[in-house]
Amino acid sequence: MNGVSMIQLAKELGLSVSTVSKALGDSHEISASTKKRVLELAKKYKYKPNPFASNLRKKKGKQIAVIIPDIVNNFFALAVDGIESVTMSKHYDTFIYLTHENLEREKAVLEHLESGLISGLIISVCTGREGYAHFQEFYESTRLPLVFFDRVPDLLQFPKVIANNYESSFDATARLIKAGSKKPVLITTTEPMFTSMERRRGYQDALEKHGIVLTDEMIIHCTDDMEQNYAILRKIFSQKKRPDGIFASIEKYAITSYQVCKDLRLSIPKDVKVIGMTNLRTAALLNPSLSTLSQPAFDMGKEAAGLLIKMIEKKSYAAANDIIVLPNELTIRDSI
Repeated sequence: MNGVSMIQLAKELGLSVSTVSKALGDSHEISASTKKRVLELAKKYKYKPNPFASNLRKKKGKQIAVIIPDIVNNFFALAVDGIESVTMSKHYDTFIYLTHENLEREKAVLEHLESGLISGLIISVCTGREGYAHFQEFYESTRLPLVFFDRVPDLLQFPKVIANNYESSFDATARLIKAGSKKPVLITTTEPMFTSMERRRGYQDALEKHGIVLTDEMIIHCTDDMEQNYAILRKIFSQKKRPDGIFASIEKYAITSYQVCKDLRLSIPKDVKVIGMTNLRTAALLNPSLSTLSQPAFDMGKEAAGLLIKMIEKKSYAAANDIIVLPNELTIRDSI
């Protein structure tokens, strides 16, 4: 077992992480027999304490970890600004961890944090394909407060900060239809995440309300590979019976849609009407200016940080299941 963590020692010994930590620190609270068991196993696996974590623990738990898929997406950059607007005012240090949409990296970050160097976590998950058991296990082992935002898991006992994705996606799709689109498509991710499912549900219900029959080809699944996404969209919009409207449920899909339309000489909004889910400040500068459904990213980060600190400083909130819902903002510009 290489690179064993404190939590792995605790699991094998049947002890809490706190007990193992105290035993390794020669605390008077731990019996000699327990210390012996812990030290022998630590020696067996050549366990080495993390000095960085040890130094941070001496600062009396004023550290918060933020786990997000990436920082390139303007939404997450704004959300981190919102988080830090609260953590700095409360004198908490904030550590940012990027998963790069990789589940194994997400699990590795949690394992790194199991040693207890932080006092709470704010998380936006990278995927839902394999479930969320790793978050549940992390919480059961550490009892650290967790707050999820935007991309949230279906774990009931944790607080969440989300946007009204269903209602706003319904409204965005309805605006495309009212603007004249008879076959608006949804460009979405393949990942089975709560946010994506809510946006899809809003899109589908808007179609139904306006008498448009949903067909399989009207939901276009894209990935994180931009070249592959371009190829997928170019093929679809090169067809004779191509879509005449786009609801891009993720920021980068809206930009790729613009590029495809430009290369195929399709006029926006004459040939294709577009609404993109994005917080891009430059949306108004695109040609034509992009109609957007913008998430309250800064406020979501601010609410998540405020809730987490409340949980940290008031122990009774440690397992809170609060759900805070904030409204998205639909801005109509020249693309529809």
